[in-house]
Amino acid sequence: MAAPLRWQLATVRSIATETERTKTITLTLPAWVMHQPGQHYDVRLTAPDGYRAQRSYSIASEPERRGEIDLTVERISDGEVSPYLHDVLALGDQLEVRGPIGGYFVWTADLGGPLLLIGGGSGVVPLMSMIRHRIAAGSDIRTRLLLSSRTIDDIIYRAQLEESGRRLPHGPVTGVESMTPCCVRCSRHWATPRGFIFADQRCSSKRPPTAWCGWGCHRTTFGRNDSARVATEEEN
Repeated sequence: MAAPLRWQLATVRSIATETERTKTITLTLPAWVMHQPGQHYDVRLTAPDGYRAQRSYSIASEPERRGEIDLTVERISDGEVSPYLHDVLALGDQLEVRGPIGGYFVWTADLGGPLLLIGGGSGVVPLMSMIRHRIAAGSDIRTRLLLSSRTIDDIIYRAQLEESGRRLPHGPVTGVESMTPCCVRCSRHWATPRGFIFADQRCSSKRPPTAWCGWGCHRTTFGRNDSARVATEEEN
């Protein structure tokens, strides 16, 4: 039986702004454990009066980075945790965290592919961990990312996604804005019409292989009448 996860005090090493509503927080961990891409950490805040609030945040970094993790957090205006992480947390502060957690929504290069990743908004965070792991592992597994975003400025990791598409043989990025398909190779291709993806729509690139390993992370409303056989995790 696996040992129970224990809370530990992580130290904030850096804070980076990704978009107007999202920040990436890099934490150094005294009891670091290698995670699997797709897992998450719990973050717990305790008020002076003893009240506690806890939320789960996906790991954005690759497991090959030792001793630290990246958590990308979207600010929810009426939330109990994310406003503190955005507006109050500073370099050198400590956070109570527990993880890594989760086992069904994970992918590692040894599982093979080709790999289809589907995400909406901040649902791209665990998928980015998979993409970064693929790069760090030197894998040439064919990978495609189907991504929805409110606007082009809300695309989290936009620069990194475009760069990874240029660096890797097959390019891990096939992106969409507001659920309309478009093959992404550089920034000019992100500007696409708004709308939903329907069964009769096709990406303009060559059709992918018929057998894909699929992972999707998004809000429930992202997919309607979704018949794709993919492992899904609702975004919190």
